[in-house]
Amino acid sequence: MKLASLKEGGRDGTLIVVSRDLTRAVRADGIAPTLQRALEDWSNAAPRLNALSERLNAGSAEGAFELDMKALASPLPRAFEFVDGSAYLPHVERVRRARGAEVPESFYVDPLMYQAVSAGFYGPRDPILVADEAYGIDLEAEIVVVTDDVPMGATPEQAAGHIQLVGLVNDVSLRNLIPGELAKGFGFLQSKPRSALSPVFVTPDELGEAWQGNKVHRPLITHINGEWFGAPEAGVDMQFDFAQLVAHAAKTRPLSAGTIVGSGTVANEDTSKGASCFAERRTVETLEHGKPLTPFMKFGDTVRIEMLDAEGRSIFGAIEQTVNRSTI
Repeated sequence: MKLASLKEGGRDGTLIVVSRDLTRAVRADGIAPTLQRALEDWSNAAPRLNALSERLNAGSAEGAFELDMKALASPLPRAFEFVDGSAYLPHVERVRRARGAEVPESFYVDPLMYQAVSAGFYGPRDPILVADEAYGIDLEAEIVVVTDDVPMGATPEQAAGHIQLVGLVNDVSLRNLIPGELAKGFGFLQSKPRSALSPVFVTPDELGEAWQGNKVHRPLITHINGEWFGAPEAGVDMQFDFAQLVAHAAKTRPLSAGTIVGSGTVANEDTSKGASCFAERRTVETLEHGKPLTPFMKFGDTVRIEMLDAEGRSIFGAIEQTVNRSTI
């Protein structure tokens, strides 16, 4: 099934079930008022939501309406936790090679992960608000999973059973602020503003054969200002699968229902498949030409992030955003 949230009913939106073809929806607030509440009672809510989804896709759901993507908040307008990994090591290897550094051996056995912003997410059609272009505005096209309650110390095998939803994220980065923050040795803060989630989240079974080994095996497609930017294969070159990432996050603490776990920027060893962020493209340019040639994003630039199934149909809907100057 596919789930989304309308921009109504307060900060956490109103839960709706969306048809497989992303054209119709039906309110699900009679089952759970919000997606967060559904995840907190997933064993009871999921079968009822799935039954509603089946009626919607069969054309027999009462109260069904035409879906307007602009009316959607992110499926989780806010979350108790968002932890983001960096599971695609070709990206890490290239970035470090460009500055003459080697990848520590630990990176191949222990995932990189940081605590990301979860107090609020942009809707999938909301603008990216930044105060200054000099910050180095970048997108990061990634895949995320959402869990129910995960006990502390869960193994990867156990963690796999707690992955309930899959989606996309544009994990916005302010690249020119990152070096100074990392130099302090205490992680990201100002360099990682709000992100945007895909219009819908889907249960893993909706992905069919594309969900194997706790990975999504489809290209993640990005366009900048209407031009193709990249389509790396998400199931290739992912050093750690989502079960391993969830288990890593839960090693010393339980994860609350509604925790979002990100893959990190999707990247392949094969650079012909393009990039999922400007930092990746600029790194490849530095390795090939001795310096980056492509600037970061400017005010007025647009980004579109989407994943299609084997028949060319959008799975999660597209994240479509314009970079705007913040007036605050």
